[in-house]
Amino acid sequence: MGYKLFLLLEKFLMILPSSWRKAFFSFLATFAYYVSKRYREASYQNLEFAFDGKLSEDEKKEITKYAFKNLMFNFLHALELRHMSKNELAEKIKIQNIEAVQKVHAQGRAVIYVTTHYSSWELGGASIGAFIEPLIAVYKKMKNQTYQNWLLEARGAFGNISMEKTNVVKPLVKNIKKGMACGLLIDTNISPKEGVIINFMGKTLRQTSTPAYLARKFNAAIIPVTIRTDDEENYTLLLFDEIPVEKTDDEAADIQKATQLQADWLTALISQEPKFWFWLHRRWKNDHPEIYKK
Repeated sequence: MGYKLFLLLEKFLMILPSSWRKAFFSFLATFAYYVSKRYREASYQNLEFAFDGKLSEDEKKEITKYAFKNLMFNFLHALELRHMSKNELAEKIKIQNIEAVQKVHAQGRAVIYVTTHYSSWELGGASIGAFIEPLIAVYKKMKNQTYQNWLLEARGAFGNISMEKTNVVKPLVKNIKKGMACGLLIDTNISPKEGVIINFMGKTLRQTSTPAYLARKFNAAIIPVTIRTDDEENYTLLLFDEIPVEKTDDEAADIQKATQLQADWLTALISQEPKFWFWLHRRWKNDHPEIYKK
């Protein structure tokens, strides 16, 4: 019953002008900022830790409020993608440095897109599938299966295939061998048993080594990708040059080096425009749990 009501709300929202939908989700973001003490505090703690206490209270407040707004806009974009045509998506998106992918394709190699929760990640993933190539997007299982199915429908609107991260390596390998692309997030908190220790935002942290492992093993190319906007109407999909993965006699060192290069890319991205990153997530909770203690 609840889901049917939600779908009715979705239909109602899609009848409204786009500006009204944005205003509604902006209001929800402001409301969430004031009532969601846990996530508001997590953002402040992350910012304090990542920038070594150099940000003012006003700066942390501004970035945190935008993090709530950005989250709500990602939900809005997922909703709109369920009703959007490819032409309508094209009106919102321009692509920068597509030559990086074309170069890899010309070599007959598969692409591993490494990405992050930055700006409109929902529009970003959809745009790769719509205008570059369909990919396998790896996701973490959600607690609410009904919402998960709804979201995965939106993410599959332009050809992308979603796979849950549990036991995903074998199917990824199978498809990479066929030349199919995949998309992997590198900015989520992971188990101490996973990944390798790297330096991120000047702090030690564990990050997934899967992109480097797959690229090295199967001669695939790691292409960082993200998206940004100046006006929350028009977005630029940013493709970066390939991150090299060496193949020496020391596999562990090769993977470590390539994983660190991904962390360096993400550090530079966030340092340049910190407001777009998802500061509400407790990224350092396994490696630096002390920062979240009251």
